[in-house]
Amino acid sequence: MRDLPPTATLRAFEVATRHTTFTAAAEELCITQSAVSHQLKNLEEIWGLPLFQRGKTLSLTPAGAALAPLVREFFSKLETTLADLREQKGRVRLRVNATYSFALKWLLPRLPGLARLHPEILVTLESTDQAINFASTDADVAIRFGHGNYPALHTEFMFREQLFPVASPALLQRFGTPDEPAELLRYPLLTRDGADLVPKWDAWFKQVGVNTDVLHENVRFADTNMTIEAALLGQGIALARSGHVEKEIADGSLVRLFDVPFPSPAAYYFVCPQGIETQPHIVTFRSWLLAESQQAQLNYR
Repeated sequence: MRDLPPTATLRAFEVATRHTTFTAAAEELCITQSAVSHQLKNLEEIWGLPLFQRGKTLSLTPAGAALAPLVREFFSKLETTLADLREQKGRVRLRVNATYSFALKWLLPRLPGLARLHPEILVTLESTDQAINFASTDADVAIRFGHGNYPALHTEFMFREQLFPVASPALLQRFGTPDEPAELLRYPLLTRDGADLVPKWDAWFKQVGVNTDVLHENVRFADTNMTIEAALLGQGIALARSGHVEKEIADGSLVRLFDVPFPSPAAYYFVCPQGIETQPHIVTFRSWLLAESQQAQLNYR
């Protein structure tokens, strides 16, 4: 690391890249203009590269332009990490990645319980519906919806939901409450567009013994939360997963239609890179998460 200069010299370079004169850079650094000039000349000697074209105004050479974002990123990450460490105050940060709808509807409402039981864990929750790649993310662990085939990852089953129709009381007041599943064919049905893991009306109708070729679809949605929101607004009947409508069923803003068992073909899994599942804070989180999952599974039967 013989080419690594003092931090103060790197800071002078980073500041100078954002100004057009040494004087302006010196004012930001609260040092003299000659001190800035000396530090930058020293840096050019250490690296053996011209970094600035000097004239009435400063401009970066190609070498300076290539190095400037790297030095800027170094200071940015250093400041962010220091702030993060100060914020933790002895707590262990755990970065959890989950699909957006699951994070919003299932995990987020339960996190205060984790905080009460284990205040030593500071959770950072991030969401994406893309396949998890721990090599390109900062996440420590993830929760994924699928069939459990996650090669090279430590994988544990969490729970499986039930699928059932839900409607708002306002919609049922307008259309009436259906007595038989086949009656739903005359209702506006909200469809969640997407991959095979998405609940499908034709599969549910087949499960309850109703043959149909044409569905009275109202709108197709690309997002689970929009589908549920549309049901809450009385725009139609949604085919929901039990974990996504816990609150709405409990407070009566949505009504479950027909107590027909129809387990989701996919389930939720805890995943993380092999080997880190034994780290103490991850063991604590896993244990809490699996206990919550077991309780949810009992409620969803």
